[in-house]
Amino acid sequence: MNIFEALRKDHDIQRDLLDKLVKTTGDSKERDELFKKVKQELKIHEDGEERFFYIPLIDDDLTQEQARHAIAEHHEIDEILEELEAMDYDSSGWLKVAKKLKEEVEHHLDDEEHTIFQMAGKVLADKDKTALSKDYQDYIESQR
Repeated sequence: MNIFEALRKDHDIQRDLLDKLVKTTGDSKERDELFKKVKQELKIHEDGEERFFYIPLIDDDLTQEQARHAIAEHHEIDEILEELEAMDYDSSGWLKVAKKLKEEVEHHLDDEEHTIFQMAGKVLADKDKTALSKDYQDYIESQR
């Protein structure tokens, strides 16, 4: 498995969790469990992605700007998570902010999959794609 396949696998998990999260209602156990899982998945993925995907890309002129932009989007996603954490699950605005989180994450994932992956494919050697994937997956598994 290369780094792109490993990241896509986790992107699918995030999309699925976010789809489920925005279908929850009120101050329910289901919303609490899903929100905690979304937070954990996003945090672990962001950390691993920055270490094993974006740091190597920042060193190359072709991908530096895209990598920095993607890391900035991670921070925007973190801010939305913090906004949700500060709200009561049953407050009227919670679902609206959760939908905003879903949109931001999906926009970010689409950017990665349709733009950044293609650019990174030109920058990373095949052996690096495989080695980074292993390091990324090992890190993710150790954090879950």
